[in-house]
Amino acid sequence: MNAPALEAVGQVDVAVAAPILVGPTPAGERRIIPILGGTVSGPRMQGEILPGGADFQLIRPDGVAEIEARYTIRLADGALVYVVNRGIRHAAPEDMARLLRGEPVPPERVYFRTTPVFETSAPDHAWLQRSLFVGFGERQPEAVRVRIFSV
Repeated sequence: MNAPALEAVGQVDVAVAAPILVGPTPAGERRIIPILGGTVSGPRMQGEILPGGADFQLIRPDGVAEIEARYTIRLADGALVYVVNRGIRHAAPEDMARLLRGEPVPPERVYFRTTPVFETSAPDHAWLQRSLFVGFGERQPEAVRVRIFSV
């Protein structure tokens, strides 16, 4: 059996606001990062990220960040796509501390993977609901970049 191939779909670049710190809970540190907007560019998807979404995070006691971003994309043809992008992010403790303080960390030092799921009523984009996707993320001080591939 051959290893599955990945097909590039697009790159999401999202501007984010400062985190809202909910604080420590029994499950870990809760944070909400508002999504301000952004762009999607690539071979199969182009458009804009609409403001109003958020990335809901749980920083577990073991230092792993569980991520669940929910947002809407307006594609170039006007179609709307709802996205739920779940994943995990972790790095060496000193690098995670820098990320949580909003400082830059080279992306190769951080494991940041997601599994975006798409919903749309647009027939031309129904293919988004018929495939599995994986995202490779990078956290920057005021932005997030996720390269999305279909499996």
